[in-house]
This record gives sequence, C-alpha cells and structure tokens, in this order.
Amino acid sequence: MRFIALLPLGLSAFQVAAAQCTITALGTGKDDAPQLLTAVKACSTVTIPSSTTLNISSPLNMTGLSNKHLNLEGTIKFNPSVTYWSKNGFPFSYQTQITYWILGGTNLLLDGGGLIDGSGQAWYDAFASDSSLLRPVTLTLYQATNVVVQNIRYANSPEWFNFVNGGKNVTFNNVTLSAVSTSKNGAVNTDGWDIYLSDTVTIKNSVINNGDDCVSFKPNTTNVLVSGLSCNGSHGISVGSLGQYAGIYDIVENITATNIKMSNAQNGARIKCWAGSGVGSGIVKNITFEFFTETAVENPVCYETSSSECSEFPSNTLIQDIFFTNITGTGTSSTVADLGCSPDSRCSDINVNNLSLSYPSGTAKYTCQNVQLSGNSASLFGTCKTT
Repeated sequence: MRFIALLPLGLSAFQVAAAQCTITALGTGKDDAPQLLTAVKACSTVTIPSSTTLNISSPLNMTGLSNKHLNLEGTIKFNPSVTYWSKNGFPFSYQTQITYWILGGTNLLLDGGGLIDGSGQAWYDAFASDSSLLRPVTLTLYQATNVVVQNIRYANSPEWFNFVNGGKNVTFNNVTLSAVSTSKNGAVNTDGWDIYLSDTVTIKNSVINNGDDCVSFKPNTTNVLVSGLSCNGSHGISVGSLGQYAGIYDIVENITATNIKMSNAQNGARIKCWAGSGVGSGIVKNITFEFFTETAVENPVCYETSSSECSEFPSNTLIQDIFFTNITGTGTSSTVADLGCSPDSRCSDINVNNLSLSYPSGTAKYTCQNVQLSGNSASLFGTCKTT
C-alpha cells in the first residue's frame, strides 16, 4: 500500500484514526481501491494529491464511517470494464440500479477540487447495442447523515451521477457534472442527482451538462432545496417518476427549486407520475418551482403522464399545493406549458404566477386538463379540458 500516515509524535496504533493520510497510485494496471479503502478506515483525513490518478478496479464500500474527510485534489478514475462492473457493482433494488461506490455514515466531507471520472464512454457505446445492460451510478450516498460534497468535478458517469439513498442532512455545493459522448451513442440516463428515501437535502451552486434529469426527486423525498443550478441538455428538474410499483405509496413533499438556468433541454419544471393498469399510488405536496430562466427548452413547464392510459386507468398519485412562479424563457415547441392531470380531482391547488414563455417560431400555447388553476397567469391557459 502506498499511503503515508502523518502521526503526531507518540500516537499509538489504536489511535491511528486521528491521523492524516496521503495516497499515491500503485502504478499502471494495479487496483488502487483496496489501499483507498484501508486509508479511509484508518485515517480521519485522506488526501489524494493533485498529481495522482487512482485506478479503481473493484467496488468501493465506504459505509458506516464517522467523522471522515476525503480530500480529493487529484482524480479517482473507475476502470472502464463493462463486463466486470455490470456483474460486480453494488446492487440496489429501486429501479434496478448498481453503483461503483457507496459512501455512508455520519459527519462526512468530500471535497478538494478534484475529479471523479466514471469512464462512461464504454458504457454509452455498450448500452446502444444492449438496452438491458446494468450500468453503475458513480457515487451513492447510502444511509448517510450530515454529509457535505463540495468543490468536486465529475465526468462521464455511466448512468446517474449521484444517488442519495436513505440520506439526512446532505449538502452538495459547487459541483460540476459533465457527461459528453464522443461517439454517435448518447450519454443517456445520466441524471445529475436522484434523491430517494431521504430528508433535508440541499443541492446548490452547481453546473450540470448531461443527458437526463438535472435533479430528480424520487419516492419518499422530503425537505429539499435546489438552488443556483445551471443545467444544459437536461430532462429537467423533475418530481418523479412516482407511483411506479403496485402496492407502494410514494411521498414527495416540501421541495423548492429556485434560481435555475435551463438550456437546450427536453423539460424545465416537471412532475411525472405513472398511470395505467397495476400502478402504485402516492402524494406530491408543497412543491415550488420559481425563478427559472429557460432557453431552447422543449417543454418549459409540464406534468408528464400518458393521456391514453390516464383516461382508462387514472394515476393514483395526488398532486397538491404546486407553485410555478417567475418562469421565463423560450420553448422549442409551440406548447410552452402543459399541465395535464388524471380525472377525479387528482390535482388541487395548482398556482401559476408570472409565467412569461415564448415560442420563437409562432404563438406560444398554454394547455391544461383536469386541473383548476389559480394565480395571475391562470388566464394564459384558458379553460382546462376535462375528461
């Protein structure tokens, strides 16, 4: 192992957890994961210098930690072996995910200005010919409390960049995410953050260039603030999808997304719930989308469900106390806002204020179905259709 423990004079072996350690790479073709895991367990602060690139060729299980600081100044690069990782990533049952790296415990800090490289290009190309391929999430915060990830860059995650699963009091600040394919095969499903079974999460002051949701609030997510993000190529700031699994009741409550720049995207602010035969149920409540500036966004404001499935099998998810406020910019389709809900009063207290959206090639349209709107922009939608 090549890590150096900086021990105060007279420190005994059983006190080594108070030490500071510095990691250097073992060399070409060698797996640096074991030495990184050993160092994190042994030392309170682990530094990866700016000149160092660690080759990670086996999974990183950093769960159950306490009072740890990972100072990533250099690079953590995951080996791009599709065959190995698709069989050896840590599995999560929700939406059948696997992950390279699990980080969990209490009072954790990951910072340093360095890079986490997911080696995604091999996965983008492999997934293009095999859509059943399990692709790893780069970093999963699992059962993590009082965690800060800040001043970190990520590149080319194979799938989601960050999965917050069972977290509480988690903050991401000044994070840069970029997933860019160099071939004809797109960097698909590269969500910036997916939050699940978690409470009190903040994501702020970050830049995202990817091929799916900028941030997605998955089931049982509460008390989240998303602020000061710049999202390019995104599928939006998304609640959901919810109600996917029969017999499961999903909750998403108390979410604020504010001061968001959205460009070249499929969606801006959206809520998406499952409809159809055999779906689950749930509630979306007290959600605020405000101060969005959107440029070349296909659907700047939307709910997303299947209208054909909704008419036959309405969604079982209730949507209440939703605020779309101070949203400006341009759409790439004539319908710039589409608020469509299942029948039977599934949606209530939907507020639209200060919407100013345009369609450069013609007249902008605001449409709605099975929803009663309030606010100073309600008149833009006219009379909502009912089914």
